[in-house]
Amino acid sequence: MSTDLKTATKLAVPQKSGRRKLTYPWILLIIAGALVALSVLRAVTGTADLTSTGQFGAALSAAVPIGLAGLGGLWSERAGVVNIGLEGMMMLGSFAAGWIGWEHGPWAAALAGIAGGALGGLIHAVATVTFGVDHIVSGVAVNILALGATQYLATLWFGQEGSAAMLAGGNDKQSPPMPDMPSFTVPGLSDALSSLEAHHWFLVSDVAGILGAAVTNVSWLTLLTIALFVGTFFVLWRSSFGLRLRSCGEAPVSAESLGVNVYSYKYAAVLVSGALAGLGGAFLSIGVHFYQDGQTGGRGYIGLATMIFGNWRPGGVAMGAGLFGFMDAMQLRSGGPTVHALLLGLAALLAVIALLKLRAAKRTQAALSAVAAVVLIGWYFLADTVPLELVEASPYIATLLVLALSAQRLRPPKANGRPYRRGQGI
Repeated sequence: MSTDLKTATKLAVPQKSGRRKLTYPWILLIIAGALVALSVLRAVTGTADLTSTGQFGAALSAAVPIGLAGLGGLWSERAGVVNIGLEGMMMLGSFAAGWIGWEHGPWAAALAGIAGGALGGLIHAVATVTFGVDHIVSGVAVNILALGATQYLATLWFGQEGSAAMLAGGNDKQSPPMPDMPSFTVPGLSDALSSLEAHHWFLVSDVAGILGAAVTNVSWLTLLTIALFVGTFFVLWRSSFGLRLRSCGEAPVSAESLGVNVYSYKYAAVLVSGALAGLGGAFLSIGVHFYQDGQTGGRGYIGLATMIFGNWRPGGVAMGAGLFGFMDAMQLRSGGPTVHALLLGLAALLAVIALLKLRAAKRTQAALSAVAAVVLIGWYFLADTVPLELVEASPYIATLLVLALSAQRLRPPKANGRPYRRGQGI
């Protein structure tokens, strides 16, 4: 059966492409180039926080909930179910973590977040898989229901006069505080990297600052997230279960004809999707020690964008989450000066894109990129900082820019979002 499924999946996927495949050596080369570019930018602008341990530690923390939401979307859409309800599932996970965490601690909060998100996934699966509701409509409904339910329950459970939750510090907008989640630091290595970073040597100190973030005050939930990304790759691309699940998103009728219970795999995928998004919401609550109304802040939608930018692959989702996490952390930590320094980096990137487009004889796109690069360079030299409103919007602007630049190379699962009824291939 596995051989037949592989054949069916291959038939559903275009086999020829004019684009160079992004292999691991190319990925490593891109990462090395990005490190050198950041080092040059830090040296030219004098913005030391661009590559500091604090900046990348904050970026890692900001990337985790976005990455978990994107990974959840990947599971669902690889099985053919569009999931824009990730934001609502994160809300449910965040609320459940705050509800359980203040009484039973952060680990119980993480489990509660998984359960809360899975509940949202179950609602979405019942609507889309069993009743055939349009996937977009169902996802929007999950987001609206989650918002209303969490606000109502927060008032009922945390903000009631004289309740134990209110006496412990809760109110109708947030839960009582929970204990801190343990973190780990690699002794010796953390101090050595911090010492190297303090010298501000070109590239060496920058790499030390970035590596320092991976060994200094790292949450155990961050390690769990990394393990989930690795596990997702092996489960979906290296196991018969993953092959069957992906076949449901590529050619469900062919999969059914080979004995695959398509409904069961779709249900499993959407439940896992909700659980991962819920864990992302729980991470937000655990990080600040309580649930708070509006805590997700659109991260479910950004997670969906990372999944698209990552071309429905775990590695791509991780890279996208890292980029958006970096932008999110930067606007929270450094604000205008660091975003101002990035204007120069973005101008250089647009100049390279202009040259590539010109080489490909796409003169209009090349001209637009060159004009944008000139405008950004002028902005950098004429201003000392960036307005606060633009700084706060920088993660969302980065989301739009990345999706616009990567749209042409994307290839979603072939049957993603299409209605499917059992037995339709008979």
